[in-house]
Amino acid sequence: MRDRSLQDEKKQKLRNQKKIQNMYTAEISRQNPSCFLFVIDQSGSMSDNISGQAKPKAQAVADAINKLLSNLTIKCAKSEGVRDYYHVGVIGYGASVGVAFTGGLSGKELAPISEIANNPARIEERAKKVDDGAGGLIDQKVKFPIWFDPTANGGTPMNEAFRLANNILDNWLELHPDCFPPTVIHITDGESTDGNPEEEMQKTIGKSSSDGNLLLFNLHVSSNPNAKTVEFPSNNEILPDQYSQMLFQTASPLTEFMVSIAKNEYELNVSDTSKGFVLNGDLALIITALDIGTRPSNLR
Repeated sequence: MRDRSLQDEKKQKLRNQKKIQNMYTAEISRQNPSCFLFVIDQSGSMSDNISGQAKPKAQAVADAINKLLSNLTIKCAKSEGVRDYYHVGVIGYGASVGVAFTGGLSGKELAPISEIANNPARIEERAKKVDDGAGGLIDQKVKFPIWFDPTANGGTPMNEAFRLANNILDNWLELHPDCFPPTVIHITDGESTDGNPEEEMQKTIGKSSSDGNLLLFNLHVSSNPNAKTVEFPSNNEILPDQYSQMLFQTASPLTEFMVSIAKNEYELNVSDTSKGFVLNGDLALIITALDIGTRPSNLR
């Protein structure tokens, strides 16, 4: 009986491995788009400077998201215009909870990437350091489109934010049942103030298309330069408290494509069991995580 049980167990493991290998392979096209949903902590503590920078966490995160949106519109651009490979949404939670695009996209839960490309709220001029050709750096003015503004006010209603996210995701999956699974990127600097959000987060990662379960990244930003950073761990053994362990448990495993980017492009120490979780991240690590989580793949 024991030998038979072991054989059944081996067969089940093989079935599970084959199932995993066939996940996250759906092509992303205008006929079968995917989506990104950002869930952003906008509580009062986001006004503190991010670790290693003289810049508030709220501003650093807003800059990173606006830059990512700009890059994503470029990656989806073809000769005839921007192709709607993705729909994108932003939820902010702090003094209130709601969709957080500004300008012409205000109130939009998810917007196609072509609509995002054509509707920045404004274009700012920013200074960028460039090589002066003589071994030094000079400031060069560049155009910087803005879709999402920094906000830092109120508590941390994480529960309510994920309830809203789950409603948006349910509607998306009903309309796109065979899409490459949506990716949710959650950025926070503190614990929930409206109850334990684990149940809502478990609902999030339990959602799926025919191509696999939704992907959730939990990215924790820090204002403490001496805090121990944990990046894409495979287990929770070195995590300091229940809160960080909860964020780890509800984060999704990195896909094979994401592991490849993390290893080969960023030389990170990740494995096939690493999760999309960062603890006490600085700006550089958050930007890296955003790139790993939103790098276009399987575009057609």
